[in-house]
Amino acid sequence: MIRKTTLGLIICFTIGLGHAQTKIDPKTIADKMHWFEDAKLGIFIHAGIYSVNGIDESWSFHNKKISYADYMKQLKGFTLSKYDPATWADLIKESGARYAVITTKHHDGVAMYDTKQSDLNIVKKTPANRDMVKPFFDELRKRDIKCGAYFSLIDWSNKFYPGFLKDSSRYEVQNDYDRWNTFRMFFQGQITEIANTLKPDLWWFDGDWEHSAEEWEAEKVRRIILSRNKNAIINGRLQGYGDYTTPEQNFPVTRPPFNWWELCMTINDNWGFQPQDQNWKTPYEIITIFVDAVANGGNLLLDIGPKEDGTIPDQEVNVLKELGAWNKKNGEAIFGTKAGLPAGHFYGASTMSKDSTTLYLFVPAKTVGTLMIKGLDNKIEDITVVGNGAKLTPKVVGKISWSKVPGLVYIDLPENVQDKYMTVLKVKLDKPVKLYRGEGGL
Repeated sequence: MIRKTTLGLIICFTIGLGHAQTKIDPKTIADKMHWFEDAKLGIFIHAGIYSVNGIDESWSFHNKKISYADYMKQLKGFTLSKYDPATWADLIKESGARYAVITTKHHDGVAMYDTKQSDLNIVKKTPANRDMVKPFFDELRKRDIKCGAYFSLIDWSNKFYPGFLKDSSRYEVQNDYDRWNTFRMFFQGQITEIANTLKPDLWWFDGDWEHSAEEWEAEKVRRIILSRNKNAIINGRLQGYGDYTTPEQNFPVTRPPFNWWELCMTINDNWGFQPQDQNWKTPYEIITIFVDAVANGGNLLLDIGPKEDGTIPDQEVNVLKELGAWNKKNGEAIFGTKAGLPAGHFYGASTMSKDSTTLYLFVPAKTVGTLMIKGLDNKIEDITVVGNGAKLTPKVVGKISWSKVPGLVYIDLPENVQDKYMTVLKVKLDKPVKLYRGEGGL
């Protein structure tokens, strides 16, 4: 059985291993989620043959922007002639990211690794003639970065798959279950070989919307993965059999009501490399999005789209380097922290230490005026600017001796101590944070 929230976050379930039953309880899930909870930042990599023409990954032929035949001609132009997985891993390390996720296979069915389940892979069908994923994972692990595998459950190139988005031009699952079983053996075979040879720390599934958990055999897929790595983490796109939820592109306006979540977002407007898309997010925009995610208890999985030759566009390199420099300076307020103050206590993002005795307040660059904290029922022992150590002196106003309502805390932030993107204030408290949540009065 499975019990889950409306957003598919697993609470607990029982899976069958032969005749045995293994119960996965919330504590087991929580134990393996520790590194993910503390990681905060991952880098997503959409690498595929779609970078040859710089078009939408898989969707371009589905949406009839290009014919399927012309789309697949891109196989001939995918070279990886300048691909250096060590350079990629160095850049990801420099960004401050604790994990990276790369496409092993998108909806087009082209495997980016040396699959034995099909000839449709870049080792056999492209001039690259090499496995892209394994050497990248090897380099990540040398740098103590967790490895994630994106895998599309749907495969629009496989003749045994029903079709595009329930298009019945091939067949309906209920009318030809033998054919569907052949496809299930194929995609589960790919998952098995990835689990055996690449041993991902995290699985990032996509495409689950086209079929039910029963049709995918989602419980079995989870069992395949965990039988090879009991600590593997699975995203929320396995029809309810994942460990965390994944909003895409759009940031939650209110704090999500579940334990683990991850915002996946592009640096410009597209996942893969598209040279015509020059709508690059600035380092400031990326940092503010990142901070908002962390302040609300989540992670950011920031996407980049490499070119067909294996190089990363300069604009993406610049953003990752700037993000990395900011993380190096302000990382104590990000990594290993937990969600900050509830809305209304501070007009901005915040995090706090795991023991709740330190608050971190995030202030956009060139802020003019005085900062304010409301409802903080603590004594402030010290306020410093993270990264330069400048000390600030708070002023408490409106505190009445006979009232339980705490005063307002005002903090002046001089311009000369501000970061060029976002300044972080470290507020040391006398004890774990205590907040007044009342309506004022006596």
